[in-house]
Amino acid sequence: MATNAAGRKPETNAAGRKPETQLALVRRARKMNRILAETYPDAHCELDFDNPLELLVATILSAQCTDKRVNMVTPILFAKYPAVEDYAAADRTEMEEIIRSTGFFRAKTNSIIGMAQSVCERFGGEVPGKLKDLVTLPGVGRKTANVVLGNAFGVPGLTVDTHFQRLVRRFGWTEETDPVKIEHIVAELLPKREWTIFSHRVIWHGRRICHARRPACGVCPLAALCPSYGTGPTTSAEATKLVRSGPFS
Repeated sequence: MATNAAGRKPETNAAGRKPETQLALVRRARKMNRILAETYPDAHCELDFDNPLELLVATILSAQCTDKRVNMVTPILFAKYPAVEDYAAADRTEMEEIIRSTGFFRAKTNSIIGMAQSVCERFGGEVPGKLKDLVTLPGVGRKTANVVLGNAFGVPGLTVDTHFQRLVRRFGWTEETDPVKIEHIVAELLPKREWTIFSHRVIWHGRRICHARRPACGVCPLAALCPSYGTGPTTSAEATKLVRSGPFS
């Protein structure tokens, strides 16, 4: 079956209504973004950092790990390795011990040391501020690069993590499962200036209300615009019990 520009299969409901047009989808997506902005006015990156290098290291550590756990580890890590040269010359065993609790600590150590060595050798010791350069660093994919660009360099980017992928599919914006395709589809729906903050809003919503197993549909501010309404409890009393607040463990 053919798909539209958003990678969604055209369907008709029981009343025989036509599938959502691209224009209607854009309008619905932007309205949902406005509601999320009102719901989460303080949405921001929940990783602690003071500069691009610290955010890059923290984002590498955040793979398969909560931001709360990463934030418990990074003060020690940042104090021991204040400059990229320190990471590049780090003792592997010492770094592994510091970041052990974040999981996959051997692979993450390899990525951090390799990233730092590459930054020193190829970029004069400065974390690059372009996507095409960031993704060439060990342990850095598009998601990590967009986190760094959007939050440390002010360059708009969409952070397509697991929350983001799940929610935009639930929103009916796309049926794609490939993160890069999802990124490009969502980029066509929202103004570029909104990409970074929208990513935070969606991630906050996914952590707080729109959970993977039992979303709190009955208290969701997007209920009237979401085709997945009813996936979770729809009564306010039951849904309220599912709402979570940060920090997340």
